Amino acid sequence: TEVTERLEEVVRIWTKQIRQVLVENEQIRREADDVGPSAELEYWKTRMSSFNSLLDELKSSRVKKIISILQAARSKTLKQWKELDGSITIAANEAKDNVRYLYTLDKFFGPLANASPVMMEHIPSLMNTICMIYCTSSYYNTSERMTSLFLKITNQMINTCKMYLCEG
Repeated sequence: TEVTERLEEVVRIWTKQIRQVLVENEQIRREADDVGPSAELEYWKTRMSSFNSLLDELKSSRVKKIISILQAARSKTLKQWKELDGSITIAANEAKDNVRYLYTLDKFFGPLANASPVMMEHIPSLMNTICMIYCTSSYYNTSERMTSLFLKITNQMINTCKMYLCEG
């Protein structure tokens, strides 16, 4: 029972740390007013990397051994642990899915940033791709995510026009 108590304390510490990571990821992002759409892809790539690392750690033999010992001891701490494990898996899947969909837009980000104000040739394909993401994505198809993406695309178009005017 002494070993079980120590292991339960370890799991409680892990639980607290993981909850902190999950809470931080749910907080509102602070971004500059003129940030472009590439920042959205970078944000999700970073988030995907963080959650994948966390998942890898949770799958390590050390963690598995501790969890199996606590399962054998019928520890009550495992209920919270399983809920957190599910939350991490969902967050990792969301990040991975969003990165996959945002990569389909990546080919438009360069031309959008480097084009002249006559960038209209890229807009129909960009809008079709965004429509496809909205219709098929399991996670990115919320009004909040779409609004953020459109804001960043608009910012990029404005920045491109400003650069064009300053050069001309």
